Amino acid sequence: MGESLVIQEIRTARKQWDVEFTSRPEEVATLRRVVALRLEAWGLPELVETARLCVSELVSNVLTHIGIGTPGLLVLSVNGADLRIEVHDPDTRALPAVVLADADAEGGRGMTLVDALADRWGVQLHEDHKVTWCELATGSAPPDGSSVHPSVMRAEALLDMYATLRSPKCSYEPGPGRVGRMVAEESAIDVITDFLRWLQARGGDVDEVLDHAQSRIEAAPSARKR
Repeated sequence: MGESLVIQEIRTARKQWDVEFTSRPEEVATLRRVVALRLEAWGLPELVETARLCVSELVSNVLTHIGIGTPGLLVLSVNGADLRIEVHDPDTRALPAVVLADADAEGGRGMTLVDALADRWGVQLHEDHKVTWCELATGSAPPDGSSVHPSVMRAEALLDMYATLRSPKCSYEPGPGRVGRMVAEESAIDVITDFLRWLQARGGDVDEVLDHAQSRIEAAPSARKR
């Protein structure tokens, strides 16, 4: 393992592990090895290969688009239902994107591969760094034994991305309690309002769309609170 790797473990209810790295080609292979060891220790051998591929692409993205020698942080965490992989880097300008590369192209498939392998992925922008993340389902139920409706996960990813578009210095972090609920509700209202304005500007029937949406909510099983 390279000398630049400093491993720290945080023992919490949500298992978490992180490792600092410096973006170099040889570090990618080292990170793949330590990720495999960590997932084996957590009893998740079935996720090793997929997680290793995702880590390779996320770290290689830093190497390719920001440069050799960039300091970074890899964070793995698992809450029972999902394995979350995060790569932190200091460049808030180089945003990853899914690119439809030509069949004979040597590069450009990084985030396309992550998009295909992961259940979801996204980017959080902070004042001095960004976090590119993806999540893989573990196949286990969350600690309370319930499941999260896919629409809830899609909405959270959308709200997170929407927050970064509105203000690059913050991300969607509603938090618990009454204040957190108010933040979540205001963010959702902002998104819904913008979509309805977009629909109205293109001649759509806002009332009809809202009626259809309400019908789908009433017909679908209740989503678990997060």
